[in-house]
Amino acid sequence: MSQTFRSGPVGVILSVDPDRFAEVVEAARRAGLTVAGEYPVLGSLTGTIAEDRIPVLEAIDGVESVDRERIVRIPPPDSPTQ
Repeated sequence: MSQTFRSGPVGVILSVDPDRFAEVVEAARRAGLTVAGEYPVLGSLTGTIAEDRIPVLEAIDGVESVDRERIVRIPPPDSPTQ
């Protein structure tokens, strides 16, 4: 029995060719990326996309890398783990 699994959205950070920034942003949107931030000077783009769509982002011409966002939690200064 075949089962289709579709995961929820994950945060991603894309490094893109700065000379093709606008073109890559549009292609990423068509691939399903919900853009949260555009940083053309840095050649970087952030957003959310379904986990199973990440390979589609990686295949876009002009995308240099796709990294999942990582959340780092730091305890407050008065915490005993400091």
